[in-house]
Amino acid sequence: MRRLDRWLVVIGLFIATGCLGFLSSRHVWTSDWTRGARASLAPESVAVLSRLPGTVDVVGYLSPTGPLREQTAAVIERYSREKHDLKLSFVDPDLDPAASRQLGISGNGALLIRYKGREERVESPINERNLSNALERLARGGERIVAFVTGDGERQADGVANADLGTFMQQMERRGMRAVPLNFGQTQGVPEHTDLVVLASPAAALTPQAAGALVDYVHGGGNLLWLTEPGNADLGTGALADVLGVRVLPGVLVDGQGSTLNVKDPRIIVASDYPFHAITRAFRDTTLFPQTSALAQVSDHDWAVVPFLRSSDRSWTAFGGIDNDKPSTIAFHPETGELKGPLDFGFALNRLSPSPDKSEQRAIIIGDGDFLSNTYVGNGGNRALGERIFNWLLGDDVLVDLPARGAPDRVITVSQDGLNALTFGFLVALPVLLIACGGFIAWRRRRR
Repeated sequence: MRRLDRWLVVIGLFIATGCLGFLSSRHVWTSDWTRGARASLAPESVAVLSRLPGTVDVVGYLSPTGPLREQTAAVIERYSREKHDLKLSFVDPDLDPAASRQLGISGNGALLIRYKGREERVESPINERNLSNALERLARGGERIVAFVTGDGERQADGVANADLGTFMQQMERRGMRAVPLNFGQTQGVPEHTDLVVLASPAAALTPQAAGALVDYVHGGGNLLWLTEPGNADLGTGALADVLGVRVLPGVLVDGQGSTLNVKDPRIIVASDYPFHAITRAFRDTTLFPQTSALAQVSDHDWAVVPFLRSSDRSWTAFGGIDNDKPSTIAFHPETGELKGPLDFGFALNRLSPSPDKSEQRAIIIGDGDFLSNTYVGNGGNRALGERIFNWLLGDDVLVDLPARGAPDRVITVSQDGLNALTFGFLVALPVLLIACGGFIAWRRRRR
């Protein structure tokens, strides 16, 4: 009878184990016991996911070699726990380099998040902060109106010529931006509900009406992106420069640092190290800027002006003509007034908005517009930098403010008195105690 009872207990245990195994394959239960739930999404990220009904596709353009795919999958798994229709797939960018360049995927790889016909790209580092901000931009929906000034030979937002911005803006339109032309010869000012105005390298002098409308727009609190070029300082933009508190320096910025990257024309500025700013935070891609003007800040102005693009210490402003056949023969001539680098050629400006409807006004001026043109936008990190610039100007740089959730025991804070006590205890008291114990044990053994 007892044997039968034992066999029944064993059979019952096997049945219970099988049932548990079957249930575990059908139902998943996860518990996060870490301090502050560091292994799970922050409540802010969960709130963003709740605003995205429907399927979200995440495509990782990452090489199968190395740890990036595994690390990315671990981050996405946290999102999949909260949103079961968030799907992750991987593509090897080396198998289709042309498509990767068209999508603006850099050498470090990236994630493309697609939702209801729109998409956002997440560059390295791929973490919860960057992912949640990209998802928030998708969740916001709606179009952001970006007006491009036309009528004075500016770069066209929908143009296919080499100097136009059509390729870049097609990518940005898939992210919820709509480019519209703005001709001040046909309108009295900037229309309402315009989120950003772009003045992209005018080839002719601005009319007094256009220059006045832009100045009024900035005075009213509007956000502005101004792309200028060498020789464009006298094209009716002096009043706009006065409002922004910047100056376009004469000459063409040249830099010998590009020769280390096999760029033989010193007029092409190669940037790989950037001053700290929200636009360039964790940005490590190399960018190319052909035909660039250096910029200077005017003191005593109400703007907070921060440089985020800067040439190397081997650069200078060249005044004389450059032989196109032998551009590398150019030399620095300080006696003519040429300025030695490093020199700034990209400024980010912000201040309290004069408009009661906005809290902050932002503007950017860059001494080159070619880096976003159809010819150069696919080089290095040009496209990614352009996207960061537009996101910052539109206030989309940080949408989800995630609190720091580091492990509380990673850093031990010890006062100087405590450190002295630990030092005395381990270096003096503990050795003396061990020696005393050893001596006492030896004395006891001798007495026996």
